Amino acid sequence: MAENIQPIVIKKVKKGGHGGAHGGSWKVAYADFVTAMMAFFLLLWLLSTSSEEVLAGIESYFQSPSVVNAAGGASTSMIDLGTNVDVSKGEGDNRRESDSYETYSEEYERREMRKLEDLKDELEYMIENTPSIREYKDQLMIEITDEGLQIQIIDKDNRPMFDRGSAELKPYAKTILREISPILNEMENRLSITGHTDASRYMRSDGYSNWELSSDRANAARRELVKSGTPIAKIARVVGLASKFLLVKKDPLHASNRRISILVLKKRKEDDISRGQGLQPEKLKPQTLVKPQSQPQNNVQDMQSREQLKNAIRGGTVRRSGEIVRFRGE
Repeated sequence: MAENIQPIVIKKVKKGGHGGAHGGSWKVAYADFVTAMMAFFLLLWLLSTSSEEVLAGIESYFQSPSVVNAAGGASTSMIDLGTNVDVSKGEGDNRRESDSYETYSEEYERREMRKLEDLKDELEYMIENTPSIREYKDQLMIEITDEGLQIQIIDKDNRPMFDRGSAELKPYAKTILREISPILNEMENRLSITGHTDASRYMRSDGYSNWELSSDRANAARRELVKSGTPIAKIARVVGLASKFLLVKKDPLHASNRRISILVLKKRKEDDISRGQGLQPEKLKPQTLVKPQSQPQNNVQDMQSREQLKNAIRGGTVRRSGEIVRFRGE
C-alpha cells in the first residue's frame, strides 16, 4: 500500500501592521493644509486692518490689473505700501487723489464755485462802472471754465495790447491789469498767466519766435500784476503758447488770437500743476472760502432796484450766494 503524500504548505506572514502601505505622506498633506489656512487667516487679518484706500486699490487691481499705477508711475505691485495711496477716480480720469495731502469734498468745490461766480460778478460790475476801463470792455472776456475763472484780454486791430514783435504793454493794458489786480487778490486761489499770439509767422535772425514772444508777453502781464499788489507767491504758472490754441480757429490771423489769459485756478487744477512739476500739493487751509459775517445782509436777488445795489456796494459789503463779497467802492 502506497504511502499517503501530504502537500507542503508555506505560510508567509507580513509584518508592519495595516498602516505600512501609507507610510508618512499624509503628514506632508496635512502640513500643507495647515500652512494654507494660516496664510488665509493672515490675509483676512490684514484686510480687516487696512484703510479704505488700500481696499479700493486692491479692488481696482483685480478689475484692471494692467493699469494700476503707483505714485511715481507704472507699477506691477498690487498694493502701494508707501505713505501716499493712489485711488483711481474712474475710467477716463487720470487724476488721482491722495488722502495724505488733499481732500476735495463736494461741499468744498461747491463753495469754491460760488466764490468764483461772485468774483466774476464783481469783475463785470467793476468793468461796467469804472470809467478808466469801461471803453475796453469789448476786449475783456470773462468766463468760468472747468479749471477756474478765466479772464482774457484780447487785441483789436485798432487797439493792440503790444506793438508787433514787442512785449511792452500798452498803457491801456496796464490800466486793465491794475484795476483787476485787487479783485483777484480777494481769493486765495493762485493764478496762471498765459500768452497767445496769432498764427502769423514771426522769426528773428537770432531764432526768437512766437514762442518766446508769447512767453515774454505773459511775463509782462505778471510783472504789472505784481507791481499792482498781487503777491509773487500767488502766481502759480507763467507760460507762452504761441499760436497753439487759437481763439478764432477759422481765422488764424484774427486779432483776437493775440491775447493774455489770466486763470484763477481751482484748487484741484492748482494741485494738478504742482504734481506735474513733481511737487506735493499744499494742504487745504481751513476756512479758505467761508468768511464769518457779523450781521446778516440782504441778498442781492432780493434788492428791488439797481440803486439799492449801488448803495450796498458803496458801503463795501454785499452778500451773494449766501456769502459775503467785498466790492471796491466807486
